[in-house]
Amino acid sequence: MEVIVLAGGLGTRLQGVIGQYPKCMAAVNGRPFLSYLFEYLATQGCTRVILSLGFKHEIITEWLKQQELPFVVDYVVEHEPLGTGGGMQLAMKEAVADHVVVLNGDTMFMADLKEQMSYHRGMHAAVTLGLKKMYDFDRYGVVNTNDGGRITSFEEKQHRNEGLINAGVYIIDTRLYHSKHLPEKHSFEKDYLERYTQEGRFYGFTGTGYFIDIGIPADYEQAQQDFKTMFV
Repeated sequence: MEVIVLAGGLGTRLQGVIGQYPKCMAAVNGRPFLSYLFEYLATQGCTRVILSLGFKHEIITEWLKQQELPFVVDYVVEHEPLGTGGGMQLAMKEAVADHVVVLNGDTMFMADLKEQMSYHRGMHAAVTLGLKKMYDFDRYGVVNTNDGGRITSFEEKQHRNEGLINAGVYIIDTRLYHSKHLPEKHSFEKDYLERYTQEGRFYGFTGTGYFIDIGIPADYEQAQQDFKTMFV
């Protein structure tokens, strides 16, 4: 199982808390957030991680030199911001597998990746999104699916009583993705997911695992509390 971790973001909303560090290196109880992601991936049968790096990438690569990990870690570096899709596409060029897992480096969604991969292959999907049922929220957009799990549309952020959100865990058929010949710099969400939804090859896999996105200070602080009991 090859996993791409998107870890090139600037972390603008967190800079008042973590300073000039990549978001994935934000300390949670004395450890970088990325180390918890790696611990989770070790439980999922991951064999190789490809990090997509950008902002302050040297901090991450220096930290990696000090780690003993149960899987291979490689990385690519964006020398200018390429957007979520551009960073993903750059990392995919290093992938060997035809179907790769992609995670956000500032989000923890404890999906069962083996189950999601099995579903993805069974549906012959171009992309399978990990979805999470949320209640009383306004920070995330909503993903709509039909009864067969096929994604029919994406809706923008607004307050909702409940809905399925994109939890930032993707399984992607790399051949189908490359066949679109997207530009070097692009948004995965806007230029691929939303643009090609009507082709009917995108599916949602709803998980019940723990979810947090540390992109804002309140949720970053929540992770400090949650991880005390989740990771020992």
